[in-house]
Amino acid sequence: MEKLGSMSKDGASSSSTKRKSRRPKYSKFTQQELPACKPILTPGWVISIFVTIGIIFIPIGFASLFASERVVEIVDHYDKDCVPLRYTDDKLAFIQNSKTNKTCIRRLTVPKQMKSPVYIYYQLDHFYQNHRRYVKSRSDSQLRSKSDENTTTNCAPERNSPNGAIVPCGLIAWSLFNDTYKFSVKNKQLGVNKKDITWKSDKGNKFGSDVYPKNFQSGGLIGGAKLNSSIPLSEQEDLIVWMRTAALPTFRKLYGRIEVDLEANDVVIVTIENNYNTYSFGGNKKLVLSTASWIGGKNYLLGIAYLTVGGLCLFLAISFILLYLIKPRPLGDTSYLSWNRSASGGLIFTS
Repeated sequence: MEKLGSMSKDGASSSSTKRKSRRPKYSKFTQQELPACKPILTPGWVISIFVTIGIIFIPIGFASLFASERVVEIVDHYDKDCVPLRYTDDKLAFIQNSKTNKTCIRRLTVPKQMKSPVYIYYQLDHFYQNHRRYVKSRSDSQLRSKSDENTTTNCAPERNSPNGAIVPCGLIAWSLFNDTYKFSVKNKQLGVNKKDITWKSDKGNKFGSDVYPKNFQSGGLIGGAKLNSSIPLSEQEDLIVWMRTAALPTFRKLYGRIEVDLEANDVVIVTIENNYNTYSFGGNKKLVLSTASWIGGKNYLLGIAYLTVGGLCLFLAISFILLYLIKPRPLGDTSYLSWNRSASGGLIFTS
């Protein structure tokens, strides 16, 4: 009986040892024995790769530059010229005075034919939409759903009004751009299409169709444009464009589209309502009219980047070819390695 008891104890201890074992089951995956590709980068392969990248990138670079060159762009820096002479030394007093006439007439000459659609942008300089406090001053849940209209925790200082929660709340919405533009050519008014100027994902997912402006810009300090309280936020595309904050202090945002061609030497009369205050922080406002190509607007950086990378790869390929021809080295020869040489120049390791 004692022997049987000792055997049962030994069995129990061995089974407990097996249960406590942390050794994983053997597999080629856990033991890193799966088949692997281990390419040997011979001079031929390296040169071929560099040549291929150069052959692909250089034509793309030239195509990008040519496409950007065909884009016609008109930029008008109007904020200083749209201030009356008597307010030249005190622009802030002009923009903050509600009784001053903010209407400004500008004449833009079309340098080349601009085929429709002609995109209208406003450009702001020295406006830091990426400031941490500014970016956080919004309520995404409030923008999406009417049931969350009182969720204004992150919206300080534009959270509440004496009549209740502000919808949309926060500094981003409060500072909505409010300059307006009207265009005419040869005494004919040009329509501005402001539909579908937003990202579809923003319009469909981030702004609710049951959320309407409420108590917006009703305080003593008005930051920017006002919103129509009878139109849901999902249809207020100027607001949706503005709420997608820019990463850099100089940025452009889409205002609308002119859907007729503009001929060369046409004079476009622009009636501007110069309402937005950029004078208090030394900012600039610009109106931009631009066509588009397959890469978007005028942008030389993309083409230059492709040409630089492609040219560098071809240069390296040619350098490696010359080095391989002038001073060839057998593949796998380790005699050039410093740690394989003794002090007298002999080899330490032999195979």
